Amino acid sequence: MAKSKKIKVEDFDIALYAKGGDDFFSLTDMARYRDADRTNYIIQNWMRTRNAIEFNGLWEQLNNPDFKRIEFDAFKNEAGANSFTLTPQKWIEKTNAIGIISKSGRYGGTFAHKDIAFEFATWLSPAFKLYLIKEFQRLKVEENSNKKLEWDLHRTLSKINYRIHTDAIKDTLIPPATTKEQMAIVYANEADMLNVALFGKTAKQWREQNAAKPGNIWDHATLEQLVVLTNLESNNALLIRHGILQAERLRLLNESAIQQMKSLLGNPAMGKLPR
Repeated sequence: MAKSKKIKVEDFDIALYAKGGDDFFSLTDMARYRDADRTNYIIQNWMRTRNAIEFNGLWEQLNNPDFKRIEFDAFKNEAGANSFTLTPQKWIEKTNAIGIISKSGRYGGTFAHKDIAFEFATWLSPAFKLYLIKEFQRLKVEENSNKKLEWDLHRTLSKINYRIHTDAIKDTLIPPATTKEQMAIVYANEADMLNVALFGKTAKQWREQNAAKPGNIWDHATLEQLVVLTNLESNNALLIRHGILQAERLRLLNESAIQQMKSLLGNPAMGKLPR
């Protein structure tokens, strides 16, 4: 790994490493936000959840050709049992995972690819996730200004969550032998349900009201809305897999969106974030 960098999030120093062109965050440092004395317990408590196992497993399938699917399926089947435990070391050893790294020594700890780190931050706190993303965005803009590169915040936030969401739709809502056109309708309907839950309108309604603006409804979302949107995608994927009907999912997701936005916008620390 390359020399580490640090960002400060809510008075907590978070170490970052660059590896293979990707950024890895210290989950150990992030866990101190919840409990500074039991960081290992916090990480393990998150890793044993079904959401975390499915997310980390999908990330590995997309990025790691040597990922062991059979061992992953075994962990997924055990998730939820009271006796089930999962450490970073066990996950890495059994599945040959590369998205999470366990380092020993004085400057050791558990590190994770930024996609996984953002998901861990979601579990810790939506507000903490927002602070983390905003500070990381500042760092990337600073780094890339010298290289004249563009860092796409929306693409970074939505890439993995979008795949989890569409996979849940494909596996659960789309019957066998549907055409591509029929599948597209299902995907569009689910995307618009998220739009209604968060923005109060469909993509078509937004376009009719903002004909002069380029792009789509997500292109004009605030950072707070993007953070909540990624959380809603993960939540909707879980609700879909549990067989919850769309009308009930819309109600639950809307309640979640309202609660998360109030939490983010009502926090006095939000005013300190750069815009």
